[in-house]
Amino acid sequence: MTASSEGFSNSFKKAYNLNTTTMNPILNIKPLGFQWDTLDPFLFCVHHEDKFPQGNDAMGPAQDYLKGRHMGDDFIIKDGFRMYHGKVVPGFPGHPHRGFETITVVRQGIVDHADSLGASGRYGDGDVQWMTAGKGV
Repeated sequence: MTASSEGFSNSFKKAYNLNTTTMNPILNIKPLGFQWDTLDPFLFCVHHEDKFPQGNDAMGPAQDYLKGRHMGDDFIIKDGFRMYHGKVVPGFPGHPHRGFETITVVRQGIVDHADSLGASGRYGDGDVQWMTAGKGV
C-alpha cells in the first residue's frame, strides 16, 4: 500500500527518507515502552500503563504494596504500577505548568488532575485530556 507524501515538509521527508511520490504510511513499529524516541530533542513523549490497586481510605494503595519501593522516586513498575513521586497516593507533586502540552488517554480506570489555581477534573475509560500550558500557573 502506498500513500502520497504531498503535504509533508521537506525536512520531514528528508528525516524519514521519503519518496516524494509514494511512501509507506507506517513509518516505524516499536513496542510501547516507557519513553518514546522523538525527532525533536525538546519533545518528551512517555507511555504509562499502570494497573493501580483499589485505594484505601487515604486513596492510596494498601501498605503491603509499598514495601520495597523507592518512595518519592518510584518509576519502576512493581505489582503492575508505579508510585511516581507519590508517597501515599501515586502521582506527582505540584510542578509548574508552562510552555508544554500533554495529551493523556486513559484506556481504563480514572485520573484525577488538579492545578494550583483550583481547577480540577476527573476523566477515564477512554477519555482524552489535552492540556496546553502557555505562560503557566
